[in-house]
Amino acid sequence: MTETFDFIITGGTLLLPGGPAQTDVGVRDGQIAAIGDLGAAAAASRFDAKGLTVMPGVIDEQVHFREPGPVHKEDLESGTRGAALGGVTSVFEMPNTDPPTTTEAAINDKIKRATGRAWTDFAFYVGAAAENADDLGTLERLPGVCGVKMFMGSSTGSLLVADDENVARVLRSGTRRVTVHSEDDMRLTERAELVKDGADVSMHPVWRDVETAVRCTTRLLRLARAAHRRIHVLHVTTAEEIEILGRNKDIATVEVLPQHLTLAAPECYERLGTFAQMNPPIREARHRDGLWKGIASGVVDCIGSDHAPHTREEKARPYPRSPSGLTGTQTLLPLMLNHVAEGRLTLQRLVDLTSAGAARIFGIANKGRIAVGYDGDFTVVDLKAKRTITNDWIASKSGWTPFDGMDVTGWPKATIVRGHMVMRDDQLLDKPIGAPVRFQETL
Repeated sequence: MTETFDFIITGGTLLLPGGPAQTDVGVRDGQIAAIGDLGAAAAASRFDAKGLTVMPGVIDEQVHFREPGPVHKEDLESGTRGAALGGVTSVFEMPNTDPPTTTEAAINDKIKRATGRAWTDFAFYVGAAAENADDLGTLERLPGVCGVKMFMGSSTGSLLVADDENVARVLRSGTRRVTVHSEDDMRLTERAELVKDGADVSMHPVWRDVETAVRCTTRLLRLARAAHRRIHVLHVTTAEEIEILGRNKDIATVEVLPQHLTLAAPECYERLGTFAQMNPPIREARHRDGLWKGIASGVVDCIGSDHAPHTREEKARPYPRSPSGLTGTQTLLPLMLNHVAEGRLTLQRLVDLTSAGAARIFGIANKGRIAVGYDGDFTVVDLKAKRTITNDWIASKSGWTPFDGMDVTGWPKATIVRGHMVMRDDQLLDKPIGAPVRFQETL
């Protein structure tokens, strides 16, 4: 009897857990049902990936899509549209919206808003606050929740847990890994005098200096050990933190961003001005080198985008009235493929950083690898394609990227979510089919 599938990819090089293999993969009912020669099998739809590389679906575990709130910058539809065009199959969206995502009702509202509008699968962080600290153990287990997000340093929005007492309360409530923006808010407040009356944007990494990050991460590790709680430190920017976190891998996982791996001060501020301003800031080249050392040594566990859009008019305000944040979800994969092409990391390491790593950290059910029983999520790339990143390509409502005009080698050719072709050759197809990401119940 002829085996039948909903969707088959043929002719491509699959990046399997055991290494690359030129073979076929078949999807049935949204999950991978077979890997091997499927030339004789029947399928409702086929994709010929000859000459292309098939990665596990890319997971972007840090995006800010602004909804509810200032949706003139972004919303769940436009944000996931950009993600899908960039080869991303799942996104984890942050809680510093307006109102902040701190209650069960707010989580359910976001899921309702995303359903029927999201081009990728999705999950939402619940924001930690003094007011909900004792409820986080329940909130982190809600369907569609990827975990708790704690801001120890003030950034965009009102969420902030700055003092040791309330940080400890958050860490004692629940069992899943807590995701943290690690900048010491007391030091930020002390040093705000440096820029409050106006300054050149090159002062951004001087105000939010290395000590601001190192002090907070050191405090966080101490408090996490006291609470026996695992932590995930987002957008690490300093060589010093890579060294510190490398000594604490039993309790801490690490995210870095393409922006910090690609740009460096002072050049980025001279060239881009406030369009290079983000939190934590882009620092000088020695820190960029330290992040790459963290990737090479295995300290870094995953890469996210920290997609945080603002309009061009908002970004053009004089510093420090200009808001911090860069677009990023659509450019995450092209930038990292270019780093592969230039020899900074292997393709297999990129797979670990963009899919398997997030699956391990967050306990994602059935995503993160190409294997039978896993969701049929695939990011198909052309490793040899030479393209130029442009503002015109960016789907974000903000309509710009700090990488406008950058030539890259390597490009996403297709985005496939649970066996549905969402993007092909820079075009979105059909309609949004994103659904909540599921997580392992035992974590």
